Amino acid sequence: MNFVDCHEEKIHISGHIQDFGYLIGLDADSQTVKFFSQNISELFPMDKGFFGKKISDDPQAFRALLDSVVLTNLDFKTMRETDVFLDRIEIKGKPFHLTIYRYLENVFLEFEQIIEHFIQKNFVTKKYENIHNATDSKDIWNELLNSVYEAVEYDRIMLYRFLEDGSGKVIAEKVKSKVESFLHLHYPENDIPRQARALYLKKRKRIFSNVYSEPVPIISSTDAAVDLTYSSVRAMSPVHGQYLKNTGVASSFSTSIVINNKLWGMVTCQNIEPKHIDLVNRIRAEVFTVIAANAYTSYKSKQLLADSIELDRKIVALKAKLMAYDNLENSLFSNVAEMQEYPEADGLAIIVGHHIRTSGQVPSDENILKIVQYARENPLKNFYATNHFSNPHQRNLGSIENAAGVMFGFTDDKRNELLIWFRKEIDGQILWAGNPAKKTEARIVDGEELILISPRKSFETYIEEIKGKAQPWKNKDIFAAKKVVATILETTYTQFRRVQELNEELRNLNEELDSFSYTISHDLGTPLTVIKLNAQLLEKSHHDNPEVRKRIASILKEILGMENMMRDVLSLSRAKSSEITVQELSATAIVNKVSCDMKLTLNQNAEIIVGDLPNVMGDETMLTQVFLNIIGNAVKYSSKSENPKVEINGKVEGDYVIYTVKDNGIGIPESAHAHMFKIFNRMDNAKSFEGNGVGLSIAYRIMKRLGGNITYESKENEGTTFILTFKKP
Repeated sequence: MNFVDCHEEKIHISGHIQDFGYLIGLDADSQTVKFFSQNISELFPMDKGFFGKKISDDPQAFRALLDSVVLTNLDFKTMRETDVFLDRIEIKGKPFHLTIYRYLENVFLEFEQIIEHFIQKNFVTKKYENIHNATDSKDIWNELLNSVYEAVEYDRIMLYRFLEDGSGKVIAEKVKSKVESFLHLHYPENDIPRQARALYLKKRKRIFSNVYSEPVPIISSTDAAVDLTYSSVRAMSPVHGQYLKNTGVASSFSTSIVINNKLWGMVTCQNIEPKHIDLVNRIRAEVFTVIAANAYTSYKSKQLLADSIELDRKIVALKAKLMAYDNLENSLFSNVAEMQEYPEADGLAIIVGHHIRTSGQVPSDENILKIVQYARENPLKNFYATNHFSNPHQRNLGSIENAAGVMFGFTDDKRNELLIWFRKEIDGQILWAGNPAKKTEARIVDGEELILISPRKSFETYIEEIKGKAQPWKNKDIFAAKKVVATILETTYTQFRRVQELNEELRNLNEELDSFSYTISHDLGTPLTVIKLNAQLLEKSHHDNPEVRKRIASILKEILGMENMMRDVLSLSRAKSSEITVQELSATAIVNKVSCDMKLTLNQNAEIIVGDLPNVMGDETMLTQVFLNIIGNAVKYSSKSENPKVEINGKVEGDYVIYTVKDNGIGIPESAHAHMFKIFNRMDNAKSFEGNGVGLSIAYRIMKRLGGNITYESKENEGTTFILTFKKP
């Protein structure tokens, strides 16, 4: 007898699809039929005899497919796994959605009958504005639920957020009258197991139209399982189906909320009766979810920035107070009450050797020394935070008064000095949607008796009392505590090795920031493309409505600006992290090519004079990026001059090669000199020109990586000369 955890269920290879859909699978290389759904004969006269044949071999049977302009113009071999193509076709006099995509070695053709045509009104635009204009996270999620409700009209629509332990909580909800509310209820991790969460990160919208319908088998030419990871018609897991039946619903639809490439939560929709949602409305719901996720990310970033600015202000004041004392102990002990408040703690203990100074509500000195010993003996925890210090699974010290939450950080190499922040135990409850304890049942599967996790049969509110826990430390609390520790290090130690360690930490933080910038810019590309596609479809469908077209044109302009900004942020990230090959290069050909391109794209009237350019040490790709930005700026910002002129020259000076790029453009105001190479910085006199303030940051970062430098000389309204310093070959 074997035990099978719900995390082990292979839901992506179910071998079935739902009965509202139809499926044909083709081999990507040979374009021949490999598999199809058993119900495909309702649309086309197919049987196993078609295995190994192309649909073009029987043009009469597949006329509807062969008439699809989208399908017939696709090259299966060059299709990427992220590409999805949609078309509307007619089969036997009925309209169908045709979805085409490739996954692994297969090309999938999925069909579902159109049940609702696109409503001819500026629906998406209005909902976009409502979500975009929301002022806080609560409003963002409520606007999202309202928008999704109008697209799908299910009985219950919930916003489900995943917590760190894999469990989840309903944080927003919209229900019809007489439908039970699940708002604020928690759900255990095994309700949405790991492999389901991984699948929801890939396939971000999914529907279960009728939990009582029989799934349709897939008939294949081989014994290999068909991977339905990205299928819109994939049959749902029997465990999932039974789970929904137990909740009293017959249909479900959900879209994933993905933030920073992680599954943050889901919009989960449930209907008491079976209900299918047309593909167009499912896409609408997904677009709204992407817009809301972006709005939430923006809101949190602004909030983080505001918190950071306020914390920096406090840290500056703290630094001045710490430096007013001659020794470390007096410096720390005199500011203990102030430092307690930075992470919003109930108490703080500062330990220097065996001396203790406290503020607020803290454990006894004896228990504090026990925690100090625990911290000093754990080699992996130079900084540590928990809201459940008594948790035996973490090998902690058990229950200590005023120490349910503990956060500590060391301020020296020898672990002699440390700060410990405390939070008291809170009396609280967790409301679960049913008892979260796992229940099992025995089933016979393929002749073998298995013990399976049984879907919960009751969702009656179950109350769990919270014991031994404190209010969780928020990210801003942890960040503040680390800032305090770093400030103490900065103001009390001068040893070179400590400075080196701080620089290493700063480098790691910068690398994380670059990775974050790259991930955000890269991952926003796909949803931005979806938004752009829908906006273009709207523009075509409203060609006779000037007001709607004006609004859509505004949306498309903003999308273009976002695309350019994301592309530049990606370039900035690559400028620091990409591998480079520094070698002797002739820059003449690169400069001539870039100059020609800039004239064609920015100002054909510009006169560009290229003088003698000695060879330099550089990387060809990076060097091209530098000249694209510097020469591009020179041409752009001199375009309004009567006789725009750019001069590019070079000379050897000692061990360096100096290039100058001189223009007669608008020049740089003196007030902007201190910020010229900072990202997103733009001069006041440059606001009438296209740009986003990233180009010079890219050039600066590249020149530093090449072992060179970039400076400039400029006068407002007279022009600018950029000076590029390279290593001499």
